[in-house]
Amino acid sequence: MRTIHILYSATFALVLVALSLASMPNLFRFSAAGETTFLNGKLTHAIEKHYDKGFPVKEFGTNVWAAVEYGLFGEGRPGVVIGRDGWLFTSEEFKPATKPDQVEDNWKLITRVRDELRSRGIQLQVVLLPAKARLYPEFVAEQRPVAEQQALYDQARERLGQLGLQGADLYAALEGGKQQGLVFLRTDTHWTPLGAELAARAVADDLQRRHLLPHGELSYATRQVGSETHKGDLLSYLPLDPYFAAMQPAKEPLEKRVTEQSDDAGGDLFGDSAPQVALVGTSYSANPKWNFLGALRQSLGTDLYNYAEDGHGPLVPMLRLLAKGEEETQGLKLVLWEVPERYLTLPSDLSEFDPQWLAQLGSGREPAQQQLAAKGPAKSVAAP
Repeated sequence: MRTIHILYSATFALVLVALSLASMPNLFRFSAAGETTFLNGKLTHAIEKHYDKGFPVKEFGTNVWAAVEYGLFGEGRPGVVIGRDGWLFTSEEFKPATKPDQVEDNWKLITRVRDELRSRGIQLQVVLLPAKARLYPEFVAEQRPVAEQQALYDQARERLGQLGLQGADLYAALEGGKQQGLVFLRTDTHWTPLGAELAARAVADDLQRRHLLPHGELSYATRQVGSETHKGDLLSYLPLDPYFAAMQPAKEPLEKRVTEQSDDAGGDLFGDSAPQVALVGTSYSANPKWNFLGALRQSLGTDLYNYAEDGHGPLVPMLRLLAKGEEETQGLKLVLWEVPERYLTLPSDLSEFDPQWLAQLGSGREPAQQQLAAKGPAKSVAAP
């Protein structure tokens, strides 16, 4: 191990010295405008800008060091775990919770959300997404998820059962569907359209089996409208492009799907009735590339509102929905809350919400409308 650290440090030093020496001629060619003086700081700023342009670290050095990390040591930037055969995983699926009571804090908020929706006459079902590393352990390399992460999914399912929120077992659905194709993208944190479709079917089957939601009268059809080359979000932790792009795990094809209401649909063809089901969640539900919303519409036979958001985890979009007050959720019978399991170990930025409103959420007292700490009005509930 000590030899590896010495090699790592020596390589870094050599790369840094070489790149620094390469930048020196460009620095000596610098000339400032006559009115630029030391006293007002303009000269320093001008030298800095000129040096940045000539210093190869910004354009080339980052790629060089990423190539050293990835090629020699099998590592990427903090945030990614390198797997086998070009597979990448988010480190959030491997690390322990950010603080000892983080998981319990999240469960308390989930319970308050359940109680608040129940007070509004709305049923909540959590759609728990298993981790990519859980579904594809065959592509996990030397670094393994900690014991806390390995036990998380089953513990979460048990806790959801105690809270009356347990929905479909998506691990079973996705694991069983792997023979049909990839259910998660190789270089991305997200699932494929196939994975989203399998999950939607499992959710619909579970709701109908437990008589929580009968199959609706609307008919939807999904069609493939081509494919695209997808650059996974985890590739950003391997900044090898453009100079060492050949070392990077290959980009992958992504099937493009569109779900539309069928022309021969019965019932409410023109959408005169407001949906009674809403979807809340993360980018797994918000990003149309995965077509989870469309797959749910087809599997449920009904339209849905979509409150899911990119980049905020599962808690913030849900709290934003509740913070709009009872008028916003009026008419809803069921809320499907998509929650990737790893977010149970992560904190959320709740700074936009009034702490008193959060504390009273679900208590039956008068917190229906939060006294806005939120920054501006929320978006309309309807989504395509």
